[in-house]
Amino acid sequence: MKQCTVRKLPAPVTAEAGDRELLLKIVGFYQDAFNQSPEAQRYLESRGLKSSEMVERFRLGFANRTLGLCLPAKNRADGAAVRGRLEELGIYRKSGHEHFNGSLVIPVFNLAGEVVEMYGRKITPNLRAGTPDHLYLPGEHRGVWNEEALIASKDIILCEALIDALTFWCAGYRNVTASYGVNGFTADHRAAFEKHGTKRVYIAYDHDEAGNKAAAKLAEELMGMGVECFRVEFPKGMDANEYARVTQPAAKALGVLLTGAAWLGKGQPPRSAWPCR
Repeated sequence: MKQCTVRKLPAPVTAEAGDRELLLKIVGFYQDAFNQSPEAQRYLESRGLKSSEMVERFRLGFANRTLGLCLPAKNRADGAAVRGRLEELGIYRKSGHEHFNGSLVIPVFNLAGEVVEMYGRKITPNLRAGTPDHLYLPGEHRGVWNEEALIASKDIILCEALIDALTFWCAGYRNVTASYGVNGFTADHRAAFEKHGTKRVYIAYDHDEAGNKAAAKLAEELMGMGVECFRVEFPKGMDANEYARVTQPAAKALGVLLTGAAWLGKGQPPRSAWPCR
């Protein structure tokens, strides 16, 4: 029988805590679970992501089905109350199941340190038909992952997915963020690009039909905002993570693609090339 080996959510604060505090507690719980899970760590390493700095910096976690064991029993008032709060936040489903079960969990923080979005990636292959590999909190996507990069640099690498963005980050390209899928460039992304004065975007979406179509559409929108756009072109059918895993060293391989990124605007491309890291 599974037992809870990670820190419990303190009962006095769970049901009555505000959303900010409660989500931070969940992120901490998942982070502890990841640190104690060889299975989750092996999955991350299988994706070529072996940086302990990355794990700590982005507070990566793992939902391993122990959260319910660490909460007060659901047939008690406080247990029912906290589960109700977690259901409101999307951590639990109405069915009583934990939303991110079996997933590597990547939280998204705003600049105030609040958890505004969570992404889950199933780590077990060959799941039951119809089980999604990718999960987010219910509702509209919120926040911009690694928004600090937009403050630090006017040149931003924009990936299609968070695993791809982590791939660039681990290879030393820290000025990177991600959409939430091909149609996941949100109003929050637009607002952040405008707020921080982003000048140039390297769109590093997958090289497949969906990624190419989305990249072209997004470039048109961004250029309408006055942002210069380049397309990072992976080999056909590949994404950033796969490319970095099969083309070593990853830092050099990704750098070659960034340097050779295709200008998506009209006329002559800007004179300045990919900046040094």
